[in-house]
Amino acid sequence: MSEHTITVAGVAVDTRHWIGGERVASAQTFPDVSPIDGSTIGEISRGTGMEAAAAVAAAKAAFPAWAATSRAERARILHAIADGVEKRIEELSIVETTDNGALLRSHRRGVMPRVAHNFRFFADGLLKLEHEDFETRGHTNHVSWDPAGPSVLITPWNAPLMLATWKVAPALAAGNTVILKPAEWTPLTASLLADIAAEAGLPAGVLNVVQGYGSEIGDALTSHPDVRRISFTGSVPTAKRIAESAAANLTPLSLELGGKSPLLVFADADLDLAVDLAVEQYDNAGQVCLAATRFLVEESVAEEFTRRFVEKAGQLTQGDPRGEATDIGPNIHPLQLEKIDGFVQRAVAAGARAVIGGHGKDGQYYAPTLLTAVAQDSEIVQEEVFGPVLTLQTFATEDEAVRLANDTRFGLAATLATGDPERAERVTAQLVAGTVWTNCFFVRDLQAPFGGSRHSGVGREGGTWSFDFYCDLKNTVTSPNGWNNHG
Repeated sequence: MSEHTITVAGVAVDTRHWIGGERVASAQTFPDVSPIDGSTIGEISRGTGMEAAAAVAAAKAAFPAWAATSRAERARILHAIADGVEKRIEELSIVETTDNGALLRSHRRGVMPRVAHNFRFFADGLLKLEHEDFETRGHTNHVSWDPAGPSVLITPWNAPLMLATWKVAPALAAGNTVILKPAEWTPLTASLLADIAAEAGLPAGVLNVVQGYGSEIGDALTSHPDVRRISFTGSVPTAKRIAESAAANLTPLSLELGGKSPLLVFADADLDLAVDLAVEQYDNAGQVCLAATRFLVEESVAEEFTRRFVEKAGQLTQGDPRGEATDIGPNIHPLQLEKIDGFVQRAVAAGARAVIGGHGKDGQYYAPTLLTAVAQDSEIVQEEVFGPVLTLQTFATEDEAVRLANDTRFGLAATLATGDPERAERVTAQLVAGTVWTNCFFVRDLQAPFGGSRHSGVGREGGTWSFDFYCDLKNTVTSPNGWNNHG
């Protein structure tokens, strides 16, 4: 076993970068720490501008051949990668749980199968990607999707491999080469993906994985003149820095950012269903960008809703995410836990009341929290916490509910609980959000567009929207005249 290989729950993981089909070590490393118990999993190669330049050069060199590869062959390789993921679901699950603290049972049953599905969906979508030719004054218009070039993909820590492959799969399917930069807090499954892709026959340089801090390697990637696409999922401040870096080269951007989504509960809703939806917002220890963290409940049912919510939330089990009975695991990092608690303590100091929670627990575990008596213009209502912290406000009218729901700088998602289909139609039409769920939550299909409005992002991912982003769309207009007669 190489000195650069660590063993995570019996799974060997290479801690070096993957550049041009080879493992590359850096002179410096950074520690990867498990949120489960605070232990150091291993030392990871810490990339700088040198590794960024090498990865972009490898992607640039590999691009012409990959772009010229037939759609059928690209799709075949993506399906082979999906096969490799499915063979290693158990290994990927335990490594990811160790690295980011999300529930092991969720990784096994939902997240890692979704990783494989990401590759299969875009492989199949590539083969169906077409636009009907159309006529203009007797001339034929033909629309095509041309590969754009090397693409930098910067991914978050809350669902590392699933969100990475959500970008990697369409970028590769489109014929682009990729430089993947995973979050420094969760680098391990990206390294395993490099192994799986190589075993599936993906040519060297088509997928490159580089690790490190955003300020040291991320900036070098996003400002590189040979990069033709940048896709980022993460925070608004980081997105602004990336946009500034990309501006010099006019590099197209796709940004999926934060949220402060509402859950609107009307008096005519099925309250048991509404409470189930509300408690579901503690999923992944509240580290979900789509989470409906602001409960807006009609005054006449607010007391009963709160009572049922407290009872239901009290049945959740918080602890080691590897346990089958665990519902809520740890938060990702001590810095994140400090941030979460800071939000809560400032809110309480300003007059908020913690109905449940309001404090940390042992290690990196924060108690599921619900705050009431919060003002609409307060920090806790306006800013993304990204932890198991929810707020509850009341409204008297439908118009007030819509006004409160839309009154933040975000617009990623919204959830609505009502028994009146006409009200649902009225309200959803007025909500500023990229995704709206009515009487459900987190029902997702890759055919649908995904992204946010306002400060929640730029662009959409999923379906043909991903291909539109990762490609240069071309329209070829052909005259019926001028052909030489070779008959």
